[in-house]
Formats: sequence, C-alpha cells, structure tokens
Amino acid sequence: MSGTYLGMPAFPEAAAESTRNTTLRSNLRHATHTIRDKRAKAVAELDDWGRLRAAGAAIKNRTLRHLDHYLEQVEAAVTAAGGTVHWAADAAEANRIVTALVRATGETEVVKVKSMATQEIGLNEALAEAGITACETDLAELIVQLGDDLPSHILVPAIHRNRSEIRDIFRAKMADWGRPAPDGLTDRPAELAEAARLHLREKFLRAKVAVSGANFIVADTGTLVVVESEGNGRMCLTLPETLISVVGIEKVVPTWQDLEVFLQLLPRSSTAERMNPYTSTWTGTTDGDGPRTFHLVLLDNGRTDTLADTVGRQALRCIRCSACLNVCPVYERAGGHAYGSAYPGPIGAILTPQLRGTTSEVDASLPYASSLCGACYEVCPVAIDIPEVLVHLRERVVEGGEVTRNGKKVRLRPAKGHAAERAVMRAARWTLDHPGALRTAQRLASRSRRLHPQRLPGPGRAWTDTRALPEVPAESFRDWWQRTRGGEGSGK
Repeated sequence: MSGTYLGMPAFPEAAAESTRNTTLRSNLRHATHTIRDKRAKAVAELDDWGRLRAAGAAIKNRTLRHLDHYLEQVEAAVTAAGGTVHWAADAAEANRIVTALVRATGETEVVKVKSMATQEIGLNEALAEAGITACETDLAELIVQLGDDLPSHILVPAIHRNRSEIRDIFRAKMADWGRPAPDGLTDRPAELAEAARLHLREKFLRAKVAVSGANFIVADTGTLVVVESEGNGRMCLTLPETLISVVGIEKVVPTWQDLEVFLQLLPRSSTAERMNPYTSTWTGTTDGDGPRTFHLVLLDNGRTDTLADTVGRQALRCIRCSACLNVCPVYERAGGHAYGSAYPGPIGAILTPQLRGTTSEVDASLPYASSLCGACYEVCPVAIDIPEVLVHLRERVVEGGEVTRNGKKVRLRPAKGHAAERAVMRAARWTLDHPGALRTAQRLASRSRRLHPQRLPGPGRAWTDTRALPEVPAESFRDWWQRTRGGEGSGK
C-alpha cells in the first residue's frame, strides 16, 4: 500500500495525539453526525432495505467464490471492446504499469478521478518520481492535495478541514498548481466551489490522459462504473484521449442485474441520496466518443491472500460507502489519519491488516482500534461483520498462526508485546477449568479488595490508562448463593 503512510505511529499513539485536537474533533463530530442522520432517513424510505442488504452480501459472496471465472470474463469482454487489460500483483507493479503507459503518451500531467485504489498503492507519489504531475479533480481530494495533506475519510477525504481552513489553503496553494484563487476569496461554500471549478476547468480542457478507479466492473460486458456527485468524474472519463483505470479485483459484479442492487445500496449508504447525480459507465473504446485508448489495470495487492481467509474475506465485500466511519465512536474522536492507511475507520481496521499483513506496529494495532460496539455492522450495506473480523485479527496478532502471504502459506509468529496477555489468558483458562481454584481466587480477591490498586502495573498499565478497574464485591456470587440459599439446587 501507499508509501505515504509508512513510518506512521501505531494507532494508540497517533490517536492520543489527534484526540487532543479540539478543532479536528469538532469538524469530525459535526460532519459524521450530519451524514449518518441523513443516511438513516434515506434508508428508512425503503421497506425492503434488509432484503437489499442481504442480496448485496449474497452477490458479493458468490462473486468472490468464483472470482477467477469472472476476472477472465472481464478480461475477454474489455479486450473485445477495444481496451487493454493489465494484471498487477502488487503496488509496485501497478505503479510501473501506469507510469509506463503515461510516459508512452509523452504527457507530463494527468487528471484523476477520486480513487481509493490509487491512494492505496501511492500512485501520485510514483508518478511524481517519474516527473509526472497527477492533478486531483474531486473537490475534497483537491483540498487534500493543495494542503499537502492526507485523506482522512473514504467519502469525504477533507472531512477534517473546515471552511476557513479550506479558504486559506486555496489562497496559499492554488496558484502553485494552476489558476490562482480569486482575489478576496471568502469561506462561503459557493465561492469556494466556484474557485475550484475555475481552477479545474482549465485542467479538464487541456488534459490528454486521465487516471480513474471504478466502483464496479460488470463482468458479462466488461463495463466499468463510476458514481460521483460533482461531475468531475464525467469530465475525466470523456474528455482525455487516454484513460487508465486502476481497479481492485474485488470490484467485479457478474451482471447488470446484480449492479442494480448496488446502485440502490451505495448512494443511500454513502451520500444519503436515492441515486447518485452522476453514474458514468464505459465499455472499452468507441470511435468518435470518449477516449481513443483505454487501459484497465486489475490490482491484487493482497486481495487474493485476503480471499484465502474464510473469516476475513468478507472485508472484500466492501463497496466503500463509508457508513461504518460515520457511526464509529473511535473514528469520530481519533480521525482518519490515526489509522496510518488509505482506508480509515472500522473497514480500514480489518482491510489494511489483511492487505499489508500484521508485522508492522501500526498494522498490528489496527484490529484494536475499535470498541466492538457493533454499530458498523448494523449500517454496513453488504452486512460485513466487522466486529467478528476484528476479533479474528486480534487473535492472529496475539497468537500468530498460519496465513497466506503472496499466495503461499506461512506461519506468523505472535506479535511482540503480547507475552503478558497470553500468559494471563492461559492462567485464566486454567482457573476457569478448575472450580476449586476459581473459588479460592474469588475469595482471596474479595478479602484483599481494600488493597487493590486503582491502576494496573507493568503491561496492564496501558489497559487502565483509559479504563477504571471494576470494584471487587465483598463476596462472590457463589458464596452469596451458598450463604442465602444454603446450596439449594447446587448438588454440592
């Protein structure tokens, strides 16, 4: 995944810093509450939302089970329609392919449609190293790019910025990338949007190469689909002479009938709309209509390894709606940058450790970036049981075990820093398996309760940094029952 995020601290450290930023927390609280309230109203309009959700999950599951078949079908259909298909095993290969394709055109600037896949692989940075400028055209992505920042939300990458901050960024940085901001620019939304429109219009009209992702690929026709709200995607997909689309292999749906389900689920879950303002579809190339050259780069980058995990593979059902971020109490307080990945929030906490592995400190910390409240599962339009996968990945971090990496079975060693946790859990298991020992431990804990510390020492200190130790009662339930009921019904 993106080299931009490498070297970032583990989630607890990053979150400890971001939660002290009162402006950030205010921006996030206002934005996430607004979006999720609108989403709830949009979803409530449909009596069959539960059935749509189940259908979306079933379609994704069936597609993932037969992904090899559908990918070959995509390749054949795109090729027959005049496109060229490239296969990228990892980020480095994808970046090499795209860089070579752009260089072959002789251009040194490309326009981009918002794309999580290209953020994941760090494409902008790879193109910059090759002397090619990638210009973001989504308004929020433009704000992030001009501010030399990182996206912090799947749907609204600049959610951590308020209007005044955006105005200052436009005034200071817009001229470095092209048309400067108008004189006297204020923080009124209409003025900010107009400044961005004027700035981007010049880029659209002169662009010869565009780079996009895709929300879906329809296998039976080789059609790619991009849904968006601003119209910048439509401009990028139709005006340039060359279009290069980088798409994760999990974005395939078998038929147009299957696509219909997701075109109902996605807009209501993401922007709380009944349908997206712009739904762009294209199939290969057509003489006199749109780009003359089309390249599709199918990206693996850990997805096949994720597919091999029978519990974790459900993360590949994700349609990038961001509903889980907007209801997550952890994301609302910590923000997206704390996750150290292109994919923040609950879905990032389960997707990133599978795509990148759990060997780094930041990736090993992500499965713990959750309270396991389950709100994310309740709103997910494709019913991804994120808490289940989080617990599954926590077990992997602590216990290690067999996983698939680069298509091969390997055995992970337990992550460092969890030896005490493993020892405590083994001791707890032994105690619970021996009733006499449990009874003795409970009585000792009750009789010594006045001596218990407020915070745990050693490795337990981190746990009590944010939690209060529960008070131990004067007697255990077992002893209370024995005293008040005389062992009635216990058989002992």
